[in-house]
Amino acid sequence: MSEPTTTPTVVAVDVGGSGLRLQSYAASPGPVLTAPGVRVGSGGIDIAALVSDARSLLATTGATGLPRPAVVVWSMRGLLFLADRSEVLRTVAEGLGADRTVVVSDAVANLVGATGRIGPGAVVAAGTGAVAFGTDFDRQWRRVDGWGHVLGDAGSAATLGMAGLRAALRAHDGLPDGSPALLAAATDLLGSPEGWPRLVMTNPDAPERLATVAPLVTALAAVDPVAHALSARSGTDLADSLLRAAEGLTDPVLTATGGLLASRAVTDALDARLSDAGRRRSPARGGALDGALHLARHLLDTGALPEHPAYLLVA
Repeated sequence: MSEPTTTPTVVAVDVGGSGLRLQSYAASPGPVLTAPGVRVGSGGIDIAALVSDARSLLATTGATGLPRPAVVVWSMRGLLFLADRSEVLRTVAEGLGADRTVVVSDAVANLVGATGRIGPGAVVAAGTGAVAFGTDFDRQWRRVDGWGHVLGDAGSAATLGMAGLRAALRAHDGLPDGSPALLAAATDLLGSPEGWPRLVMTNPDAPERLATVAPLVTALAAVDPVAHALSARSGTDLADSLLRAAEGLTDPVLTATGGLLASRAVTDALDARLSDAGRRRSPARGGALDGALHLARHLLDTGALPEHPAYLLVA
């Protein structure tokens, strides 16, 4: 009598600042499990701690009693600047023990998740920060922005929040182009304006604090001309990054993700700029975890993935 065949298991992990998410897939997708996200010290991202958390999550699924995963795809924010990519690949491979291990930038996973395919495309992600990424998974791999709220992140929630506070302070000081409505809303949220500099210039969570102001700006966009102009500028900036990321690609799918897309003023400006360039935006089909799972299943089914030394590593 023959032994029953075990369905191979693939595991997707997406690591961001707000948390680590893990999902396994055998005959069907498992639940999404979570743990704390990126911890950055003087030596960069603590990869060993993240892998330990992922291993603990796998243990809660009973996966430790099954054959080791056929494929693990590890998507991570900060792969380009805050980690040694080859060390990440080694640590994940040794710690999770899969037959095949993939380490991928979250920009790539986000693109695959948003477009639902491994093919020419570009995505702009508008969260606390903002970054665009486009690739044909062959010769062109292009990242645009993602430089942080001080140097870049045009169109992000943090940048929009900062612009909102500047407009509020102009109203406070009686200067042109200020917004009394934003001044009142931001004061309700953050307290007296005299305390704002300390909140946004001396705290390590300054981008997140600034991002909490963005919903105030987008909420007022329908009734306040200054808030509308700021929201529209965010949409235009996101479109410019997306168009640059897609430049040179043949028949790319263009899409966008992130909380700011809930704002009509932002998306109207985004789509108008794309239309001016002869492009249109497709709805996002999923996120980075979906993209990591898609990559894992593709590697299991085909035995190969397109590799890039900075964005997608396979062992």
